[in-house]
Amino acid sequence: MLERERWATPDGDFIDVDFVSMDAATQTPTLVLFHGLEGSSASHYAQSFASWAQQAKLRLAIPHFRGCSGELNLAPRAYHSGDHEEIDWILKRIQQRQGPQNPVLAVGVSLGGNALMRWAGEHGQAAAQTVRAVASICSPLDLTASGHAIGQGFNRQVYTRMFLRSMKPKALAKLKQHPGLFDPQALSAAKDLFTFDNIFTAPLHGFKDTPDYWARASAKPLMHRIAVPALALNARNDPFVPAHSLPQDKDISRHVELWQPAHGGHVGFAAGPMPGHLAALPQAVGTWLLEKADHG
Repeated sequence: MLERERWATPDGDFIDVDFVSMDAATQTPTLVLFHGLEGSSASHYAQSFASWAQQAKLRLAIPHFRGCSGELNLAPRAYHSGDHEEIDWILKRIQQRQGPQNPVLAVGVSLGGNALMRWAGEHGQAAAQTVRAVASICSPLDLTASGHAIGQGFNRQVYTRMFLRSMKPKALAKLKQHPGLFDPQALSAAKDLFTFDNIFTAPLHGFKDTPDYWARASAKPLMHRIAVPALALNARNDPFVPAHSLPQDKDISRHVELWQPAHGGHVGFAAGPMPGHLAALPQAVGTWLLEKADHG
């Protein structure tokens, strides 16, 4: 059972954080899960991690990026793929709450994983003061390559439409809160994420345009600066993350491990007989993180 807390942010807004077993009396790691684009604690991967965390007797925290918990946030902003400042504030608050005897581990899925890796790269050696280890799952670490991939062919017809179906109403609701924030006609006419980001995401979060946003928010260019144990898991058949864009050994520091299996899709990695189950994903990634916690 998840228990929700609302945290006031430094800029007068709020985020909602869902917890599993956050009893600070016992010494045990805390796993922080950052969700993907338009995800939440109800996403299938979040539920799988929640089940695994309970079995492993871990604390689990699932912060919601702004506007993703079921209630529109207040500030003239939302969230974005390189939101490392928000990641930093959340992780430090959880670390302070748990105390030094309880290590913090962090995992990010898709968008959340890129933002987390971006944070680890930005902070370098200082990240070790907050977390013991981090992991990204199926994350678009090269946002330009992934942004173009999701805007083409089948992805454009199915997944782009799915994302825009929830993102456009949120953006228009944000416009009602803050009139004049962007052109509603242009946003309503957007047919892909490039255009949506150009009208909404980029300017609201301090970027010039979509190319500037995708370039500056990507984690891949900073992965050589990561100084805490880090795992980047990407299936090579992920429809959103082209295999040619994945980081290679030359792109990363010695602290980063790359898992790049041939199959798994986008946050899939189903195991067992059809229709399969998703327990293998949190088991594999969670076990890796716990090993780093034990040896930290």
